[in-house]
Amino acid sequence: MTSSRLSVLAGPTAVGKGTVVQALRARHPELLVSVSATTRAPRPGERDGVHYRFLSDEEFDALIASDGMLEWALVHGQHRYGTPRGPVEEALARGEHVLLEIDLDGARQVRASMPEAQFIFLAPPSWDVLVARLAGRGTEGEEEPRRRLATAKIQLPAQTEFDTTVINDDLDRAVSQLAHVMGLE
Repeated sequence: MTSSRLSVLAGPTAVGKGTVVQALRARHPELLVSVSATTRAPRPGERDGVHYRFLSDEEFDALIASDGMLEWALVHGQHRYGTPRGPVEEALARGEHVLLEIDLDGARQVRASMPEAQFIFLAPPSWDVLVARLAGRGTEGEEEPRRRLATAKIQLPAQTEFDTTVINDDLDRAVSQLAHVMGLE
């Protein structure tokens, strides 16, 4: 069992963080996965407090000013996303396991404010597999995959900044390793 109850999962684009976290939650429904806040409007089917906490610019500014965000960023120059501090600290005070699924810059911000957290890097089995996964999505035009691969090339060496690396080569194996590292199994 790990002594840390806050775990931060990050990794390069297209590594499968969302898929791994969804499978981990199915196996461990007691795990609290933090709900991010955003200043963008809800998309069809999204519910406040479930998919995101949808905040006005003023509400987001107030959280930042009061140190109410563990991490935040402006994404694509349009909307802000971040992790509200309150719900995370409240869950930790109750003794719950909390997982943040965030990007590399967010993980660095959390390390600065909560260095006792456990930092886990989700890595692809190889560069070629990452390229194939991104190409296999087929959800973007030609330029977006190139941009994301350039970002991934910068992100992959950052795994040395993390406490542990889990290789996402097989979903069940990656979920089992993540659960073990987090002290859930």
